[in-house]
Amino acid sequence: MLEKIGVVAIGRNEGDRLVRCLKSLVAQMPTGTLIVYVDSGSTDGSVAFAESLGVQVVNLDLSIPFTMARGRNAGFRHLVAQVPDLKYVQFIDGDCELVEGWIETAIAAFASDATFAIVCGRRRERFPERSVYNRLADMEWNTPVGEAEACGGDALIRVEAIQAVGGYNETLIAGEEPEMCVRLRKLGWKIQRIDAEMTRHDAAMLEFRQWWKRSVRGGWAMAAWTDLHGSPPERYMVRENRKHWGWVMGLPLVAIGLAYFTSGLSLLAFLGYPLLCWKIYRYRLSRGDSASDARSYAGFCVLGKFPESIGQFNYWSTKLRGQQAKLIEYKEPAI
Repeated sequence: MLEKIGVVAIGRNEGDRLVRCLKSLVAQMPTGTLIVYVDSGSTDGSVAFAESLGVQVVNLDLSIPFTMARGRNAGFRHLVAQVPDLKYVQFIDGDCELVEGWIETAIAAFASDATFAIVCGRRRERFPERSVYNRLADMEWNTPVGEAEACGGDALIRVEAIQAVGGYNETLIAGEEPEMCVRLRKLGWKIQRIDAEMTRHDAAMLEFRQWWKRSVRGGWAMAAWTDLHGSPPERYMVRENRKHWGWVMGLPLVAIGLAYFTSGLSLLAFLGYPLLCWKIYRYRLSRGDSASDARSYAGFCVLGKFPESIGQFNYWSTKLRGQQAKLIEYKEPAI
């Protein structure tokens, strides 16, 4: 069955990250596997390097606004056009490298259930020790094993399932994977997270401003998901968004607005933030995190609600003005 697999990698100016990515694919995929690299205007020699490995390159038309969803769709179309009987596609971001043995493990999982559209595993940060932000990303990737609501950018996906929903939504500048998963689940497909190592990711997130931008992008995605799939029966992320705005706007408005009438007692409502931190901290401890990691995760999770709110506001204001959303990038080019 391995001969029915193709690979799509996407990237722009990933430098050594792309070198590791493509080398891991060439080394691990069966001989003859079609590997496609979709480039979005790199200036660091990425295209030449990919071609030197025998990887086929798709250069995106940069006159059209770039999204990662557009890159994945372009790579997928290129694969299927050349291998019409393709059965699975491994999608991977150019800042990731494939872990040895992943493909065989994922294929075995697919064989156990014909309704699996996507099988994903454990994505880990390559350098979690370099910053608290990298470490937070590594913790974020550690999602529960079993049937899931969504996957990330790295996943093995059944071609039939992608075709059934028309691929990724190219208008989304973020969150395109969970959005496609919603459409898949509506058709009865399942997303399965298995207990297996899948990829190593290099977030290269070393500064607070990078984490802030990434959080803004996350908020933008949350707003898009609710806009597209917030109506019944899915009501995707509606409850989460209501709670989110309750913490960001509801609590401060109540605490400050009632301060005069309560002789300042309403300001005690701000204790809700440390209480929320404590709740998240206890949850992360139950997941096996160390005390220091759990504290960091809890603190940044609460703080992150504020840049996420900016992202949500930007989504709705951009939509109401009828403007094209711009890609939110937090990572510096590896050049």
